[in-house]
Amino acid sequence: MPASLHPLFQPKSVALIGASEKPDSVGRKLFYNLITQPFGGTLYPVNPKRRSVLGIRTYASIGELPERIDLAIVATPAATVPDVLEACGQAGVRSAIVVARGFRESGQPEGLAREAALQQIVRRYNIRLLGPNSIGLVRPHVGLNASFIRPVAQPGHVAFLSQSGSLGDAILDWSAQRNIGFSAFVSPGSMLDLDWGDLITYFGDDPQTKAILLYIETLPNVSRFLSAAREVSYTKPIIAIKGGRTEGGSRVTATHTGAMTSQDAIFDAAFRRSGILRVETIAELFSMAAVLANQPRPRDRRLAIVSNAGGPAILATDALLAGGGKLATFSDTTRQALDRAQVYHPENPLNLFRDASPTHYAQAVDTVLNDPQVDGLLAILTPQESARPEAIAAALQRTLAHVKKPVLTCWMGGAYVEKANEQLSQAGIPTFNYPETAVRAFNYLWRYAYNLRGIYETPRPATQLLTTPAADPAPPRELELFHRARQVGDTLLNAARDTAQTVLPEVEAKQLLAAYGIPVVEAFRARTEDDAVQQAERLGFPVVLKVDSTQIVHKAEAGGVLLSVPDADSVRLAYRRIERTVSERVRPEAFEGVLVQKMYYYRGLEIILGSSVDDGFGPVLLFGNGGRVAEVYDDKALALPPLNTTLARRLMEQTRIFRALRDRFTPEVVEQLEQVGVLFSQLVVDHPRIREVDVNPLAVSSRGVMVLDAHIELHPWSVPDDALPRPVIRPYPTQYEQAVTLTDGTALLIRPIRPEDEPQMVKFHQTLSDQTIYLRFFFRFAYEQRVSHDRMARLCFADYDRELTLVAEYPAANRIVGAGQLFKTRQEDEAEFALLLSDDFQRRGLGSTLLRTLVAIGKREGFHTLRADIMTENTGMQQLARKVGFQVRFDADEGVMKATLQF
Repeated sequence: MPASLHPLFQPKSVALIGASEKPDSVGRKLFYNLITQPFGGTLYPVNPKRRSVLGIRTYASIGELPERIDLAIVATPAATVPDVLEACGQAGVRSAIVVARGFRESGQPEGLAREAALQQIVRRYNIRLLGPNSIGLVRPHVGLNASFIRPVAQPGHVAFLSQSGSLGDAILDWSAQRNIGFSAFVSPGSMLDLDWGDLITYFGDDPQTKAILLYIETLPNVSRFLSAAREVSYTKPIIAIKGGRTEGGSRVTATHTGAMTSQDAIFDAAFRRSGILRVETIAELFSMAAVLANQPRPRDRRLAIVSNAGGPAILATDALLAGGGKLATFSDTTRQALDRAQVYHPENPLNLFRDASPTHYAQAVDTVLNDPQVDGLLAILTPQESARPEAIAAALQRTLAHVKKPVLTCWMGGAYVEKANEQLSQAGIPTFNYPETAVRAFNYLWRYAYNLRGIYETPRPATQLLTTPAADPAPPRELELFHRARQVGDTLLNAARDTAQTVLPEVEAKQLLAAYGIPVVEAFRARTEDDAVQQAERLGFPVVLKVDSTQIVHKAEAGGVLLSVPDADSVRLAYRRIERTVSERVRPEAFEGVLVQKMYYYRGLEIILGSSVDDGFGPVLLFGNGGRVAEVYDDKALALPPLNTTLARRLMEQTRIFRALRDRFTPEVVEQLEQVGVLFSQLVVDHPRIREVDVNPLAVSSRGVMVLDAHIELHPWSVPDDALPRPVIRPYPTQYEQAVTLTDGTALLIRPIRPEDEPQMVKFHQTLSDQTIYLRFFFRFAYEQRVSHDRMARLCFADYDRELTLVAEYPAANRIVGAGQLFKTRQEDEAEFALLLSDDFQRRGLGSTLLRTLVAIGKREGFHTLRADIMTENTGMQQLARKVGFQVRFDADEGVMKATLQF
């Protein structure tokens, strides 16, 4: 059971093992920092070779200390660390920092062996370990400097977590000159135990921390990182800078998808998916922390620029448009108001000229910000003779007191504007030295808001409009479709296993796509000329002939594709030509016959849709400009599965070709493409045996979406199923769906909640009485508060690793009638449960069914304890808990009934 991190970050007792007086030694620096910044607890230096260090009595070993230690800092050589940590474990030490190098990062066998030994000790004694290869941590608010960093960090509200210790040292030095304060500085080192997920979760709960800044080089546990970041980013900004972004990390493959996937682009996709803002410089890391802490989020990217000079406004405009922002267009009402205020040429950028007074500035800014077509504002001032920087800053402060749109300022110059900049900063109005820098901050701000909205925007259901009505006159529900599709996929993959194939032939590849409701042009095999003619005549001319080969990925490049074949004689000629060309360009045995398919005419665009596997992130999805020039145009975007319709749209919006799709085709066609993305994502999630998928081209036209070619590669069959790469974001857990029948014969479906359920959950709350709400939540609050989008989004967009909500669906009435939840606590091997039932479904056996289901899931998820607090007057819930096997007792301290079940 992972222990709390409070002993690490707020220790009452600290032991420094390896304390020293040797100049410039790590033990000396650590000890000096600990004694010069008292943390309010007891410090014990440990050194068997000295009786005292810097005049303070030492102890020969950790076992001789008079009390149990919260934090042990191990400053001894790497070879000694396993024995030292073993002694710490035996002494009951709760947490430790290991500063030595010489473990996994060394790449040497002895380093790997030492790290394995540390891992065993940490697990055996339940010690929370920071490091190895860590320079320590600093907690200014509690006066703890458990590091060998020289600068003293000032108290503040930013937690800075840096994988580079030397960079952290430099930044703390730099920040001291700029009066930047910290709630914490942490060097996670090699992250043998504590990783990014642990640290983000801790500082997400830390009341002193308002923003979390990350310097990242590697992600050792991607799933935990994304899970923690996604939860915390909803309430606190997380800003990251990634080191090593130009390093080539993609695997070279034969498919377009593999060749177009880079490690850095995957990091971008991961950050977007978890609500993290990625910046490019250290200066931006800290400036955006200030912007996000003090400015509201913009609705869109439309910026207004108000300036007393034309040149800086032009530079700001260029930077805005180059970064993807938009120049706001003023409404007629705004232009008329500016005319009345005698503003010359009331257009954006708005030039007030050199003689602009504080009143002019304030009026102009107020008028522009009231325009609904403006999402944010940049005010620029240059130090011209008549300019009054401080007075204009004061006027802006008064004007912006109740503004709910982001406002950035750029008071250009040096000493002349220094006091004005201080005024603005103290008022929480971000100020920048250069207009381009300010505009980059606005572009970051709207991108951050855009990404967060994407995570919690209610998606449309992935409807079955893609199924062929003739083939399926009564389209199944979405979940039923996926069950059917999964069965088809399993059958196809099992057939490939029987023949040891690792490349799925195109016929089978298209069958798999079609099973998921993705439209395909069917292909039929022909092993002889006569077979080809027969298939063509059955389909109707003209047709397409393609080489049938598991050895050739790009058929056209091998001369294996002929289009618009008009008649039977031409089919025979085409067959022979493909056979000859493939034999010459590749090899004769690569020709296994041809595929015949109906010629699909369209006037539209070609898309590539693919998936490949990354060593760290698992399956990665790709969308971009397709056809033969897919790699030439380099117009692509990546995403992590699974997707919903909102996330599929966000993926497409990252590309340039999306603008052409949106402009040329109807919204229905674009929505169909969205749904293809969702269905394709589900296919990838359902079948981890798939190594790569290349759908290219995916034709998009006014007729809709159609797959013309598809290639699927599988992982070698020597890789066991339980070792296959899985999505780093846990997909919808289909294994927890079950049909149940209540005692009165009512048939229900119990299943995990989905983002698409938000409208139904709103209706569910209409069926709950005030008393039901009071007994569940311990207080009464209005229906409008309960069903706000923010609250419903947090419920429906559940991270299945952290919180599992089951809904009881009543298909006959198309409504949700109950919900049960398991919340993973910070102890991780225990969970809290909660139930909520529609008033008309109480006392019908639904409560006991849901609770028993939660208990079964809790066991399967590896929890050891389930808990709940129940109001004393909620006797029905108490009886239900006892019926299912919970121990229920009264807690006098908290005044509630405690229900506990241990496995």
